[in-house]
Amino acid sequence: MSSDVVAPRAREDGASLGGRAVALVRRNWIAVAAHVALVLAWQAWVTLGEIPGYIMPSPLETVGSLWDAYDWVHNTAVTAAEIFVGYGIAVLFGVGVALLSSWSRIVDQAVMPLMVSLNMIPKVALGPLFIVWFSYGFTPNVLIVFAICVLPILLTTARGLKEVEPDLLDLARSLKASRWQIFCKIQLPSSLPYVFSGMKVATVLAVAGAVVGEFIASEEGLGYLMLQVQVTLDTAAMFMAVLLITLIGVVLYGVVMVLEMLTISADTRVRSD
Repeated sequence: MSSDVVAPRAREDGASLGGRAVALVRRNWIAVAAHVALVLAWQAWVTLGEIPGYIMPSPLETVGSLWDAYDWVHNTAVTAAEIFVGYGIAVLFGVGVALLSSWSRIVDQAVMPLMVSLNMIPKVALGPLFIVWFSYGFTPNVLIVFAICVLPILLTTARGLKEVEPDLLDLARSLKASRWQIFCKIQLPSSLPYVFSGMKVATVLAVAGAVVGEFIASEEGLGYLMLQVQVTLDTAAMFMAVLLITLIGVVLYGVVMVLEMLTISADTRVRSD
């Protein structure tokens, strides 16, 4: 009896998973085809144009540089760690400050303008100061990533928290709900589309911040490696470093997209877009 029930359910689950896979392929095949076409055009341009490798390497030469002794795994791991750690701190700090500003008018009037003013400081100019304060290495690069991507998360989250319907908040307060309950049950779900919008923008800035930090204050990482191979005109290795940095950013953006799909309904995402 139970096996008769389980078997159709298993078939239904398999069919649903297969349907999702087919839908995913249909939805993204154009994007995949565009990337493949770009790589093929790159290879054809270099080959037919007989462009020297030190000016523009082909995709095959670029991938071949992975077998050179540049410790790709370690440098990629360092850059990825800087990006993810700095980005994670920026998300926690931005959402936390936005929440405090929604609870307190004094915090909103004092901290928010201060954060905007501080973020007007060019982040490249902070690099030498971070070297003086923290020396070279992981910490100053994480701080640069944090500094460059915290503002969009903070501003969009604060905007989302203010977009909650006042009548709904008044109803919750009349029912003696605590601030934390109001935040978890009302404010956070309503502001999630805004939060993820800021997080998506911040992914691009986080990658840029890590590279800038490694240019200024690092002795390892993909940005630092690019400076080293530039001296020897190893353009293929420079392109490979750029591609790996791009891949890290794509993975980070994909993580944000997955979190958004798991926490926000499809109709809400459409309305927020």
